[in-house]
Amino acid sequence: MRMIFCALGLVIAMPALASAQEWELFTSTQDGFKIDFPGTPKVAQSTWKTEQGYVLPSRVYSVERGREKYSMTVADFSGIEAMGIARNKTCPAGAETCQGQMQGILRPLIGPGYAIQDIRGAMTNAAFRLIERPNEKLTAYIWNWQDLVEGFELHFTNAAAKTRSMSYIAMHENKLYVMEGTVPEEYPEPGLFFQSLGWVDKDGNGVRYEGLYINQVHGLRMAPVPPVRRAAPGNPLPDTAPPGSVR
Repeated sequence: MRMIFCALGLVIAMPALASAQEWELFTSTQDGFKIDFPGTPKVAQSTWKTEQGYVLPSRVYSVERGREKYSMTVADFSGIEAMGIARNKTCPAGAETCQGQMQGILRPLIGPGYAIQDIRGAMTNAAFRLIERPNEKLTAYIWNWQDLVEGFELHFTNAAAKTRSMSYIAMHENKLYVMEGTVPEEYPEPGLFFQSLGWVDKDGNGVRYEGLYINQVHGLRMAPVPPVRRAAPGNPLPDTAPPGSVR
């Protein structure tokens, strides 16, 4: 009987094993990240409208598998300062909320046309967009980090769709990253997807900082970027994170 039960267990486990084997590491050197997806993601060009009304280029990487949905949206803020300078030149005289700060001690905080402030507030604005979606109940909102890059972790349930989601919002080198995994409510939370996020350089080499990277400080070069350790593609860096912490 034990052999029969073992055989039945293997049969039952086979779909789950096959599903697990579909996960593969995806690397985008263009957008500087790596992550495990359950299959090769579709890549769609899009735009991202900021809190201050700038329209920026973005890309959406996504995979759907039945009722499971996994996505990474990357919005590029690197050109927003030039857009702020252009906006400043067209603002009416005295319209500070349009003009922003072109010089002085507030320039690194606000910037021309409020472009720098837009970078500083990008993660908070992205989190607000997720929170305000209809039928989504926020169950956790946590400051966190992935591969030593600061971010926000959000958990949701959706009673209407009978789903649960995990999201992570980060900003690295003035690019905004919004990743989200959504699964049926009876599934475990998509932790594999969430914890697989990492960063790569233009050659696809893995990058892990030796100290906490905060885009408001390091992306805007208010302070030197923390030293990094690099690993060649396919050769992961050893994890030196404290026990029990998120990568």
